[in-house]
Amino acid sequence: MLPGGISPMRKLIIMLFAVLLPMTAAANDRPNIIIMVADDLGWADVGFHGGDIDTPSLDRIAAEGVELSRFYTTPICSPTRAALMTGRDPIRLGVAYAVIWPWTNAGIHPEEHFMPQSFQAAGYQTAMVGKWHLGHSLQAYHPNERGFDHFYGHLHTEVGYFPPFANQGGKDFQQNGVSIEKEGYESYILADEVSRYIRDREQDKPFFIYMPFIAPHTPLEAPDDLVAKYADLEDKRGPARSRNTDESRKISRLTGQPTARPMFAAVVDGMDQAIGRVLDTLDEEGIADNTIVLFFSDNGGAAYASGGADNAPLRGGKGETWEGGIRVVSLLRWPAALEGGAKMDQIMSAMDVFPTLAEAAGVTPGNEQFELDGRSMWPAIADGKRQPREDLLFFTSETPIRGRFMFTAFNDHWKLVQEVEQGLLSATVTNHLFRISEDPNEYNNLASEYPEVVEELAGEIHYWRTLYPVAGTRSELVPPPGWRAPKDWATYPRPIEETQETSAPGMPPPYALKPLDWQHGEAGRLIYNCEPYKFAGGGLCKQ
Repeated sequence: MLPGGISPMRKLIIMLFAVLLPMTAAANDRPNIIIMVADDLGWADVGFHGGDIDTPSLDRIAAEGVELSRFYTTPICSPTRAALMTGRDPIRLGVAYAVIWPWTNAGIHPEEHFMPQSFQAAGYQTAMVGKWHLGHSLQAYHPNERGFDHFYGHLHTEVGYFPPFANQGGKDFQQNGVSIEKEGYESYILADEVSRYIRDREQDKPFFIYMPFIAPHTPLEAPDDLVAKYADLEDKRGPARSRNTDESRKISRLTGQPTARPMFAAVVDGMDQAIGRVLDTLDEEGIADNTIVLFFSDNGGAAYASGGADNAPLRGGKGETWEGGIRVVSLLRWPAALEGGAKMDQIMSAMDVFPTLAEAAGVTPGNEQFELDGRSMWPAIADGKRQPREDLLFFTSETPIRGRFMFTAFNDHWKLVQEVEQGLLSATVTNHLFRISEDPNEYNNLASEYPEVVEELAGEIHYWRTLYPVAGTRSELVPPPGWRAPKDWATYPRPIEETQETSAPGMPPPYALKPLDWQHGEAGRLIYNCEPYKFAGGGLCKQ
């Protein structure tokens, strides 16, 4: 066996695929692709990590595929989805500190290239079934405008698991821009639609399916049989070793609130059953061997009181840049090319998915205007090639408390976690430094021993923060006073023909834009996708 767990014969087959694939005109030689994304699943919430929740479908993928054991996402939802779809750092996109709220008009710049657009151009039929959360105010932000032939699901999060699937009181369930009525349990409905799409596909073309679940995001709901199954599940979670998470659990206990763990388990079980339905459909159609199935959680588990997740032995959880908030459960299965039961222990991020799947499928990324921040990890997954991470990965969150930030910068060697609290007249910064390869659970803070490393990494975080567009998302848990949701979210996006053909320039006249951008300095960018020279502070962009 080779280092990556592939037999010599399978290695030869993969090499032949790589040589012959570009020479063939038949698009259906390429693998089908399904990307499944859980919402707030914890590290310890799966059977193959020794969890107390039944996850036979995910356990099956682990046994038949490769565990991506150091897969990283942002600590919160929309930024991870933006990184996945674009292969770019969310700090550049203006979606990093917080999610896209229902009451904002934020979205991903229409000039950004999305992964399904590349697969679409390569002859794939593309579908998205589930939760979007990447813009809803303009049709230009809509999934059908970002490379998906078929969209079936929700523009928002927190729509509930049963009809009417509402957000802020407005119904949010559609098919290609038209509101629909559905009965049943959310996770099962999504599985049924993905299965239908697979069965009804054009069989001479490969498919690309994006299946982002709402599960197990709050508010937690599950079918009666699953609620009964876990009704007596004891909450044995230990401390998360993070202030926000542990404070919320303490307050919940003191106020007599029941633990969310049993209902959380029921929701995870339901999601796993939905995944099983899709796997069964692939088997029934005889296409499982040449279908890549990628699964991961959009961030660490919501381990705070109302969330119910468990990230042990990792520290912290959703909304935090401790490992429990950004190192997530991830699996990849492709029976035709990969031996099962393997583990890839190198750093991979959500930004790397686009280039990785593109290389695996022989698809050329179409991002001509903006450069990818992600890199292909296919050589590491396929044959165990070492791809050291010397450059830094950065993540952040300002959610849920406005003005309370968490940052991290890390590579194979060091990890710095910064907690920043901004007051009206002051700010406090707390640094935590870890040798992350030796201390993955973040017990030993070495900040006082290696102040020079802290200074270097803190400086890198500082500069990275300057890339953020000044009008990017911030923590806004409540809407502007008096804001009201539409009755039907499918009618909300402004049609393309009713908007200008180009993005709005903003208030500054063109001649003043660069000077004003420079004056903003570390506050962020007025010029989109401007990466300033460090000595200049802004306005003078590297591009």
